Amino acid sequence: MIIKSFPLLVVLILFVTSFIMLLLRKNKFVKALSITSMGVAFILSTAAFMHVINKGKFFYKIGHFDAPIGIEFYIGNIEVIMGVLFTFVSLMIIWYSIYSIDKELKENRIPLYYMLINILIGSLLGVVYTNDLFNSFVFIEIGTLASCGIIVVKDKKENIKATLKYLIISCLGSGLVLMGIAFLYSITGHLNISFIHKELVYVYRSYPNAILISLGLFTIGLGVKSAMFPLHTWLPDAHSSAPTSSSAILSSLVLKAFVLLLIKILYRAFGIEIISKFPILNIILVLGSTGMIMGSVFAIFQKNIKRVIAYSSVAQMGYIFLGIGLGTEFGVAIAVFHIIAHAVTKSALFLTVGAMIEKTGYKEIENLKGIGKEMPVTLALFLMGALSMIGIPILPGFISKWYLAIASIRVDKLLLIGVILSSSLLNAVYYLPIVINGFFGEENLKDKVYNAKSKPIKEMLPVIALVMVMIYTGIISGKLINLIQLGIV
Repeated sequence: MIIKSFPLLVVLILFVTSFIMLLLRKNKFVKALSITSMGVAFILSTAAFMHVINKGKFFYKIGHFDAPIGIEFYIGNIEVIMGVLFTFVSLMIIWYSIYSIDKELKENRIPLYYMLINILIGSLLGVVYTNDLFNSFVFIEIGTLASCGIIVVKDKKENIKATLKYLIISCLGSGLVLMGIAFLYSITGHLNISFIHKELVYVYRSYPNAILISLGLFTIGLGVKSAMFPLHTWLPDAHSSAPTSSSAILSSLVLKAFVLLLIKILYRAFGIEIISKFPILNIILVLGSTGMIMGSVFAIFQKNIKRVIAYSSVAQMGYIFLGIGLGTEFGVAIAVFHIIAHAVTKSALFLTVGAMIEKTGYKEIENLKGIGKEMPVTLALFLMGALSMIGIPILPGFISKWYLAIASIRVDKLLLIGVILSSSLLNAVYYLPIVINGFFGEENLKDKVYNAKSKPIKEMLPVIALVMVMIYTGIISGKLINLIQLGIV
């Protein structure tokens, strides 16, 4: 069936159209091609989602040879959900950027920017879909270079510095991942994830040290790329200095693709029976829990609002790693659900903050007091995202924390409930003052004019759509988590 080729078509469409953009002379055509290609990718991803939900998972052979010699995509519940998520969020971010990117970049760099966006999303989807570790590494490297490009494209001193820092640290992470792949290949003779697992089941007892080393290499390497604490040091500078749409993509999608690959390696390549015999899950659990607290602590002391949200991402990634570290199917399912919740929420937060900065010229929180008077709709959208991050019921941030607490109880790790509650309180400490000072306080509202700096509704529609999807994700969380659990088995 042709529908089984849709995941591959999505990747190819994004790659092919990206290079066409450089040939177009007018930026309006570039923008039109960018949003059209991502819109088609979203439609195809949705069709693939419906097929998998109705017909079940499948493997898609690429080329003439079957696995393990040939390359294949594994398309299951989690993969198609991520495909819809990545293309939808990217579509909304590109839609928003059409109105704002001209204010952040030089005119001659806009085609390059949209080219990099398409390459980046295509490579991230490649990481999500592929069932081959070496191809994962190739997509990782393409994504890394594209990520650097969408940061440095602004061509300012702070961007160049942040990009160099990100590139150096990320390359170290990539090297560790490649070494981990080499160890697995030396043990199993395979690069295909399914065949690696089949072989490891029989031979892992003969190579305990090699298994332990490879687990460590993958965890540290992909931990660097997905901002696992304390390997997150590149993130605040990169996210805070990049163009608004770049920050939204980096935080909401780029981090998630790499942590998804870690989940695939741990739970599909190795398998829970093998990794449970090594201390790696406990290490991930401790680092995730520490990141939940320390990311929030660092966010509290930031004065730049984009750095606040950047450090918030470190804390939110901690929730994901906590779910992975619990070592249960339910814990992993909640980790994947939080990937979805964080992607739609954090992209909306970065876009609303970008709108505030664009209209006021200020990044410092102190200078944004009273912004709720001038930009009420924008701050209201920010509030909805903040409430989800804090963990207000119905919203997906609350759902994640609630189920992570339940998952912790199931494995008798009651101390983690205190960590989750403490992190939620710390989230409130740095999110609520921004909203309260924006909406209330006579000293903040003096000389402010109602709606004076609001962006037109048509420019805020993609953010509104993200917030609506965020709320809907919370409403249908039960069904979504069930679908994710079916994809883990």
